Amino acid sequence: MNEYNFDPMTGEPIRKEPERTPAAEDRSFSETSAPEEPAVTPNTAPTPEQPVYHYVRPEKPKEEPTVFTNQTPPAYSAPVLQKKEPKPLTSGKFYAGIAIALVCALVLGLAGGFLGASLMKENTIMGEGTAVIYKTTKLQGTDEAMTVEQVAELVKPSVVAITTEQVVTGSFWQQYVSEGAGSGVIITADGYIVTNHHVIDGATNIKVTLSDGTSHSATLKGSDAKADLAVIKIEASNLQPAAFGNAEEITLAETVIAVGNPLGELAGTVTSGILSALDREITVENTTMRLLQTDTAINPGNSGGGLFNTSGQLIGVVNAKSASEEIEGLGFAIPIDTVEAVVEDLITHGYVTGRVEPGITYVEINDSMTAMMYRVNELGLYISAVASGSDAEAAGFKPGDYVVSVEGTKVSTAAEATAIVDKKAVGETVTFVIKRSGTEQTITMTLSEYIPSITTGQTQNNSLTQMFY
Repeated sequence: MNEYNFDPMTGEPIRKEPERTPAAEDRSFSETSAPEEPAVTPNTAPTPEQPVYHYVRPEKPKEEPTVFTNQTPPAYSAPVLQKKEPKPLTSGKFYAGIAIALVCALVLGLAGGFLGASLMKENTIMGEGTAVIYKTTKLQGTDEAMTVEQVAELVKPSVVAITTEQVVTGSFWQQYVSEGAGSGVIITADGYIVTNHHVIDGATNIKVTLSDGTSHSATLKGSDAKADLAVIKIEASNLQPAAFGNAEEITLAETVIAVGNPLGELAGTVTSGILSALDREITVENTTMRLLQTDTAINPGNSGGGLFNTSGQLIGVVNAKSASEEIEGLGFAIPIDTVEAVVEDLITHGYVTGRVEPGITYVEINDSMTAMMYRVNELGLYISAVASGSDAEAAGFKPGDYVVSVEGTKVSTAAEATAIVDKKAVGETVTFVIKRSGTEQTITMTLSEYIPSITTGQTQNNSLTQMFY
């Protein structure tokens, strides 16, 4: 052993300090201490004969700081993890995984399809691909009823004024232009509008004025005299359509708001009242209709306007008022379920599908003066005209036939005969007993689907002049 210890980290010799001899007063400790080692001569280097063992730790080169100029810095190298040997996949686990994936895909696919179909069913109708009828539960997003003022502010942009022009032939074959006016309700954002058939019946020119005062020319898309409904179209976008209500939620005596164009010059007029009856049977122009009755103020020009509830929903299309000096507060509207069914057919097909129309025009002879005018000697129901190409013409009916009974039921009014025929479906037959030249005959008529002309100015004449505006 030499006299040096060496630092195991650097290999440098460590000089060992000589132990200090304890003083006389510390002798008590040395009695039990270990024997002293020989003193080390300071600063004495090892001789050549003595071996020197060095443990030298390799020096770690100093890293210079990396300076990035315009060069892309070196990519980060992620630490390499020890690869774990995968466990072998058994056939049972494999097929189980496939089965779970298929079930998840099936469930998600069915859920998505159901949701999409539901949304399409609730919010769109087929037709020209753009017509979207809005049928929300609560338009304002709350279950609380709005005030009349709030409803009016909400729905006024959805109600339009309609003016029409019609060429009329007067006495001495002179022709002149007759003007008419009414109202309409926007039902799609791209310009479909519902109104009454009698508002646009026979019109050669239809103009629509929006709530902001802008005007558009309109084209007739379809019309139905029996329901007294028509659909017209303007070229516009981003309009505010009315939301259709639910007929099952309509209640007697609930508050309703009518918005329309009374007198043809007071567009946007708002009136309010209650529902007086929910299923009132009214006969007009030989057609029986079931309508909502209201005491809301209705005037000429309101026809085709909207009847709204306190949720801002369209629950009816105003079409009539009982006109008499003795009558006040009797207005009528076509219920929303009828409106919805007819409008969808008119947009999609241009007419109401499944409708029968035999092509018979009746006249009621109720007094001797009328009998003398028509040169008949018996009071009752007669056929005054038969439409060319109609089911009635094919069956053999002729003007002047006296109608005794329809389907075994005696009839004396056009409304009675029409009501029986209207209950029949396409393809069914209806039996008439008529009297011609004093002889009774039985005629069986097969009913076909009625497809009317929808060209503007060629609609059937149904002026509704007796009772309705």
